[in-house]
Amino acid sequence: MIHLSPDAESGIRAEGEKAYPHECCGFLLGLTDEEGGRTVTEIQPVENSREEEARRRRFRIEPDDFMRVERQARAGNLEVVGFYHSHPDHPALPSEHDLADALPYYSYVIVAVSGGAVAALTSWELSVDRAQFNQEL
Repeated sequence: MIHLSPDAESGIRAEGEKAYPHECCGFLLGLTDEEGGRTVTEIQPVENSREEEARRRRFRIEPDDFMRVERQARAGNLEVVGFYHSHPDHPALPSEHDLADALPYYSYVIVAVSGGAVAALTSWELSVDRAQFNQEL
């Protein structure tokens, strides 16, 4: 279960539109409750480090960005609870590449951007056996 604050959700939507026609990406910062539910209070956009021609269909977050944002989250008494990215001109559904790169525990928010405008926003969690995504939002 995931809850996005209004600021976090509007920020993800804005980042998707700003990056179009490329994929945007970033971190979901917040807290996890005792039952495993996540509340996202902030996002931290990062640069999609894929090569220019690959950014339209893929994103990559560099390890240095992960370490920097994780330290930043801890300093604010938050944790990295997941990631977000956009799907330009494609549905807000996880792709095979998303499945291959994902890890259990984290939430994965996908924002579909069609023709430069946000069309849908969903969130997914990878099953522990890494076989499939389960929709959270």
